Amino acid sequence: MLVCATFPLLFIGGLVTSKGAGLAVPDWPTTFGHNMFLYPWSKMVGNIFYEHSHRLVASCVGLLTIAFTVTVWVRESRAWLRWLAVAALVLVVVQGILGGLRVILLEQTLAIVHAATAQAFFALTVGLAVFTSKEWLGSPEPAGSLNDGGRLRRLCLATTALIYIQVIIGAVLRHTGERVDAHLAFAALVALHTMLILIRVSRHHATVYGLQRPALILFGLLLLQLGLGALSYVAKFTAALRLPIDATVLVTTTHLACGAAMLGTAVALTLRCYRLSRTQVHSAGREVLSEQFST
Repeated sequence: MLVCATFPLLFIGGLVTSKGAGLAVPDWPTTFGHNMFLYPWSKMVGNIFYEHSHRLVASCVGLLTIAFTVTVWVRESRAWLRWLAVAALVLVVVQGILGGLRVILLEQTLAIVHAATAQAFFALTVGLAVFTSKEWLGSPEPAGSLNDGGRLRRLCLATTALIYIQVIIGAVLRHTGERVDAHLAFAALVALHTMLILIRVSRHHATVYGLQRPALILFGLLLLQLGLGALSYVAKFTAALRLPIDATVLVTTTHLACGAAMLGTAVALTLRCYRLSRTQVHSAGREVLSEQFST
């Protein structure tokens, strides 16, 4: 549920940036002097609607994070997971403070850090969803030939890191209009690594559904992201295509959301690689012990 609530928040945040509505409400944590939750709906017009909606949805995500953390501490026996939930709670609090300081201090850098922290929090919620899933807790499917010296794990981890760097560079580009060159270069790196993942999974781990599915999803998202990126570039930085303002906003915001979806998918795929590899190592260890005892 937390992941499902956080993803729309990223999209709404992108709308706020694309619409230039980040400072439509000049005060924080109040809204034009009102309690944020009691601000009249009739006054939520124009850019105020986007900015105030962003605050309300962000508050809901914060409350869900609190509820999730409490639930994990009450029901979860894994200590590391309890502390990971606390880390998510701390991160969402920091994210809210960053958003408020962006309004009060009028610092462009804070807006970029705010965007980067949002993506990090989303990636963490995906990780928490994987760790608490029935698939993770149940018996993992056979790993087959997953013991490939860690090559697939390292490839997935590197791809996840590249995607995160790419979304940060994208935030810089959205807020400043600079570093198009870096954004294009990292797009090429992400595309290359994503294709390498799909090739390796298809050739060596095609029978492992837990890897094949996210690898295909990641590749599909890559194709969509490249198309949206090209359309966004042409619409914003050239005169070759003159889209209406609302259409441009929708394309660029969907481009941001697709990048977040790629990040989340890469995180899930990486964690599954580590899970299946660890399972195989444990199974091999049990087989060795069985042989020793039998002899």
